[in-house]
Amino acid sequence: MILSGQEIRKYLGGKIVIDPFQDRNVNPNSYNLTLHNELLTYEEVVLDMREQNRVRRLKIPDEGLVLNPSQLYLGRTVERTETHGFVPMIEGRSSIGRLGLFVHVTAGFGDIGFCGYWTLEMFAVQPVRIYPWVAICQIIYHQVAGEYRAYESDKYQHNRDIQPSMLYKELNPDAAQRDPQLKLPFGDHEAP
Repeated sequence: MILSGQEIRKYLGGKIVIDPFQDRNVNPNSYNLTLHNELLTYEEVVLDMREQNRVRRLKIPDEGLVLNPSQLYLGRTVERTETHGFVPMIEGRSSIGRLGLFVHVTAGFGDIGFCGYWTLEMFAVQPVRIYPWVAICQIIYHQVAGEYRAYESDKYQHNRDIQPSMLYKELNPDAAQRDPQLKLPFGDHEAP
C-alpha cells in the first residue's frame, strides 16, 4: 500500500524526514522533490564499472540549461530525506515526462532506512531546457510487510552531494580512490 499525502504529513519528523519541507509539495499520494542547481556529467569516453570515472560539475543558471540527447546528467534533489519503516521510491512527474525527460534511468527504488539526497539519472529524448529549483520528481512511500533490516551502505548512505556510480567499490575494492573531479590536462595553462 502507498501512503496518502495525509499519511506522509502524519509521519513527518519521525519515520519520514523531508528537509526542507514545503506543505504545497504534498500531493494526494506523494511529495514533490525539487532539482538542485548543479549537475555532474562523466568525462570518460568509455565508462568502466570497475573504476572510479571522472566527472565534471555544471551549474544550472537561473535562465536554464539545455540538456542534450545521448548524454547522461546526474543531478540531485534539494531535499534530504530519511525513511524509516517504509520503502521510498521516486518517479518523474508526468509533466516532466511529457517533455521527454527521464528523471531516473533505473534507480527510482529506495531502501528502508535510506538517509540522504536522491541522485537523479537524467536523460533527455530531445534537447530540453531545465531550470533549478523546479519540482522534478515525486517521492512515494510504500508500507512493508514482515521483518526487515535497514539499509546500510558505505557508498550512498548519508550522502551530501550528487553521487556518481560507486559500483567499482563492489567489483574492484582494492582500486585506488581518486578525486573524481580531476581536471583534464588541457585548457589550464596560461598563455606565455
